Amino acid sequence: MKSTIHEYQKSNFKTMSKKIILILGLVLVSNTLFAQSVFDKFDNQDDITAVVVNKKMFSMLSKVDAKDKQSQQYINLIKKLDNLKVFATANDKKSDDMKAVADKYIKTAGLEELMRINEKGKTVKIYVKSGATDSQVKELLMFIEGSGKEESVLMSLTGNFDLDELSALTDKMNLPGGDELKKAGKK
Repeated sequence: MKSTIHEYQKSNFKTMSKKIILILGLVLVSNTLFAQSVFDKFDNQDDITAVVVNKKMFSMLSKVDAKDKQSQQYINLIKKLDNLKVFATANDKKSDDMKAVADKYIKTAGLEELMRINEKGKTVKIYVKSGATDSQVKELLMFIEGSGKEESVLMSLTGNFDLDELSALTDKMNLPGGDELKKAGKK
């Protein structure tokens, strides 16, 4: 009788362990898929220009020899980056969609507003998720809401970098909204 109870307990434990592992696996996979797909819906759409740079590309770029101090700053920064996604459009409907997705993401991702600029009919909002120190950033999200013929731009940058290092990135990559990012780095 004892061996039957013991075997039942072992069987029950194995079944329960498998269920827990399966549930944890599903949670981790769903979180990963959600994190990767929040802005991916804007990729490969007509009227939206997309630039996506992944960690592998940043890793390859970091192996370039630096010729000067500014290039070295750029290389030091890209070693710290995981992902860069930039989406730009002059289409009002797609711009509204990008704004709605960004607003929803800002609320759910726990981003805090770093700065906001209203100038000449366009609004620039920059949000961050802080890292270990006040100047360290894990994620930066910028949305430029254009009006009229001005493009709307949505940019997401993830990694573990310092705000002061952003000017090196904007100088070398000629990113839309680069001037606004330089201002954020100075703040």
